[in-house]
Amino acid sequence: MKSHLTYVKVRYAETDQMRVVYHGNYAQYLEIARIDWLAAIGISYRKMEEEGVMLPVYELNLKFKKSAKFDDELKIITRLKKKPGVRIEFEYEIFNQHDELLTEAETTLIFMDIEKNKPVKCPRYVLEKLGY
Repeated sequence: MKSHLTYVKVRYAETDQMRVVYHGNYAQYLEIARIDWLAAIGISYRKMEEEGVMLPVYELNLKFKKSAKFDDELKIITRLKKKPGVRIEFEYEIFNQHDELLTEAETTLIFMDIEKNKPVKCPRYVLEKLGY
C-alpha cells in the first residue's frame, strides 16, 4: 500500500540517563511520520480538523528490536495497511542511520466528527487522494 519515508533526529531531551530513547517518545515519532505521510499525499491534517474531522489513536503497538540513541538519524517507513473505512491502519518500521531495524509498530486511528464526537467514514477526498 501507500508508503512514505520520514526522518527524525533524536534529541538529547528524548533520552534517559543511558542516552537511550525513552519508550514514550515513540508515539510522537509515529505521529510525526503519519502527518508527514498525509502531507505527502496532499492532505493537511490541520485542514482536516478545520473541516470537522479528527484522527485520535485507537490502538498503538510497538515491538522494540534495538535501542534508538541520542543523535541517531531515524528513518521511519510508514505504510497504509488497507483501504480506510471508519478506521485507518498504519504499520511502521524505524531504522537508524546504519540501516538497523530498531522498532516495528502499528497504529489504528478512528475518523471522528469533532462536533458530534462520533466515528465517521473516511472522508471522500482522502479516499480520492489514495486512488479509491
